[in-house]
Amino acid sequence: MYGKLLPLFVWTLACPAEQWQIGAAAGYGAYKNASIYAPAGKATAGFRNRFAVSVVLGEDAYRHVSGEFRYTYQDGDPFLAAGGMRTNLQGQSHAFHYDLLFHLRSKSAKVRPFLAFGIGAKFYAVTGPENPRQPLSQIGLLTTTDETKPLATGGGGVRLQLSRNVILRLDFRDYVTPFPKKLIAPAPFGTARGWFHQFTPLLGISYAF
Repeated sequence: MYGKLLPLFVWTLACPAEQWQIGAAAGYGAYKNASIYAPAGKATAGFRNRFAVSVVLGEDAYRHVSGEFRYTYQDGDPFLAAGGMRTNLQGQSHAFHYDLLFHLRSKSAKVRPFLAFGIGAKFYAVTGPENPRQPLSQIGLLTTTDETKPLATGGGGVRLQLSRNVILRLDFRDYVTPFPKKLIAPAPFGTARGWFHQFTPLLGISYAF
């Protein structure tokens, strides 16, 4: 009998205990913007810094590695600015991504710093009407065309185990996408340069089950 139970016991120890976590967070999205160069001049192209909210579903199955799906909403209007002039449209963004988290301490630790890297997609949406008066149209034009771009994420944070099932989280993410040229369109013979970085600190709480 012991000969039959021993392999089962070893298999149980070798297999990681799965733990699912669901949570929500709120924070602030601050952009590193890009530029448009055209024969008529140069303009800063970007999105306004505004609040962000996020929800996450993750699986904490291993001692030092876990994975999670995350959705983040950021309320930021696209804009163009140059020479004291500025034009914008009402807009927002929706980021969907999967991250791998590399924990510096094991699952038994109450405080767990981690690094995070992931990929996904970001949907830039225009929610307001087109602005008929755009003083920088010779450099670039804000359109009402929604656009989806590939997304890379990087960052880190720390988890604090408040109780058996409740976890307090502090996250920092950099959401990186290529320039959305359909939404912020360079003028003829103009060139869009740069990538958009949305630096986003988030404070949240998760429930483990």
